[in-house]
Amino acid sequence: MHSRTFRFVNAIVVSAALALAANVAAGAPTHGIAMYGEPALPPDFVSLPYANPDAPKGGRIVFGEAGAFDSLNPFVLKGSAPGGIGLFTTETLMFRSIDEPFTLYGLLAESVETDDSRSWVEFTLRENAKFSDGTPVTVEDVIWSLETLGTQGHPRYQGAWAKVAGIEKTGERKVRITFNAEDRELALLMGMRPILSKAQWEGRDFAETADMAPIGSGPYVVDRYEMGRYIVFRRNPDWWAKDLPIARGLHNFDEIRYDYYGDGDVTFQAFTAGDTSTFRESNAGKWTTNYDFPAVKSGEVVREEIPHQRPSGITGLVMNTRNPIFRDWRVREAMIQAFNFEYVNQTLNGGTEPRITSYFSNSFLGMTPGPATGRVAELLAPFAADLPPGTIEGYTLPVGKADDELNRANLRKAGSLLEEAGWTVGEDGVLKDAAGKPFAFEILLAQGATDSANVVDIYVESLKRLGMQPTVTSVDSAQYKERTNNYQFDMAWYTRALSLSPGNEQNLYWGAKGVTEPGSRNWMGMNSPAAEAMIKAMVASRSQEDFVAATQALDRILTAGRYVIPVWYSRVSRLAHDRRLHHPERLPLYGDWPGFQPEVWWYAE
Repeated sequence: MHSRTFRFVNAIVVSAALALAANVAAGAPTHGIAMYGEPALPPDFVSLPYANPDAPKGGRIVFGEAGAFDSLNPFVLKGSAPGGIGLFTTETLMFRSIDEPFTLYGLLAESVETDDSRSWVEFTLRENAKFSDGTPVTVEDVIWSLETLGTQGHPRYQGAWAKVAGIEKTGERKVRITFNAEDRELALLMGMRPILSKAQWEGRDFAETADMAPIGSGPYVVDRYEMGRYIVFRRNPDWWAKDLPIARGLHNFDEIRYDYYGDGDVTFQAFTAGDTSTFRESNAGKWTTNYDFPAVKSGEVVREEIPHQRPSGITGLVMNTRNPIFRDWRVREAMIQAFNFEYVNQTLNGGTEPRITSYFSNSFLGMTPGPATGRVAELLAPFAADLPPGTIEGYTLPVGKADDELNRANLRKAGSLLEEAGWTVGEDGVLKDAAGKPFAFEILLAQGATDSANVVDIYVESLKRLGMQPTVTSVDSAQYKERTNNYQFDMAWYTRALSLSPGNEQNLYWGAKGVTEPGSRNWMGMNSPAAEAMIKAMVASRSQEDFVAATQALDRILTAGRYVIPVWYSRVSRLAHDRRLHHPERLPLYGDWPGFQPEVWWYAE
């Protein structure tokens, strides 16, 4: 548990609960909204605490990305769009602070109102809010955006929209949304939906239009691009929100550019050549050995380690239980036993990185070691008969040896589990079921993902010792997205970043609808009534204590479900960048997270 984070969150809850209750019960307008308690910043705050309000404007920052893009519409399932479009050209009613776990402040909306039960929420738009084409942001734009995203947009928007009973205009600048479910997060989720220009989409098919950048109200506009190769965003000097306290010190670069390269190695080479401005290094081993190029030695490039207090999330190889060979938890446990993390970590990272032990590890939301107790045990008890072993009793990952590539002891355990599940090695050395069918499967990787490919190369050698016959397939980014969107893989490299404010998005990650509906994050195909019950308890919680218990219970279900062979996480983000790029000394709670670079950075000689 991160005690500092817990004390920070708890202080907000305890100090403000009574004051908020009086205001919210009456539906009084407020400048911000929190899941629990009151926002940390007062109504008259000057700027975000992790921004520099005096940061100079100007300069440019250039990012390098592996892969390509074939769409300019990031809000639908079809195609792959540059992430910067959603981040920089569009805005939401409320702004998420990355210094608080579960708090939003007004952006397009000057105020937010709700009742004590959060059965409705009402936003009042700022009078001067306008799109980049100069037209005002209206209530009609808000209603159209929420309805369109909820019915035609990416599946990530549809779950929350299903809980909307109605949406209506209640004043010239007011819009009210009522809900049909007990879910205290919905008021916040509606505030975080991108608001688009209704007029731009008249006569167009929103879900099928990929070659037109949305008109938004954000600080940047798309200046130029070449599909699949690069995109450039230009700061809008007439941005309507530039003088708001929430925006002071943010969006300082005149130009933000993304260049796309074939793979991660080429992207790094572009950075060493000075073609890009910044590089995030995910490999601890490379961080210690690959940064002796001339620009580093001369001081033109500086290296930083940015600490954070966010959960580890989950990264590793996910097993698709839609494939019958991975439906048995004993098989999945065998696959985990066969993965010698200690050897892989030593080989690729010099043994420096900690292993992911659960989905919310590295945070107070993570499950505690040993048996479930207290409220966590109470939440899990009704589902005990159907939960995999270890969920309630406690589950820990196997430990290998960094100097033992063969991983003999754990491979013996894996072999025993496979035999229990009906798989045996024949005289030909091939693992087969009772009908003689070999244990054969495909591991799907994205081209250019060199780190994951290195992990898989080592792992495949271990699997061969069990008599397995895995095939490794690398496809381009478009094919990778298409296949994973439709779950056309057996095993794939999987990453899910998780925050300190998990909520309805967890249904998209682990909900049963994702077993058959395309585009969810439920790549493993899990169908767990217990997991869905924990998510429901999370979003209905009225206290932080109940919320933490429900999240820890969900963490147990996910971890003991043995769906992912987890690798490592980093307690810091490793950033190398041009010496002329700067950020405030005061770092946010989430560290290097969306909302940090380039949002609070600036350029200065």
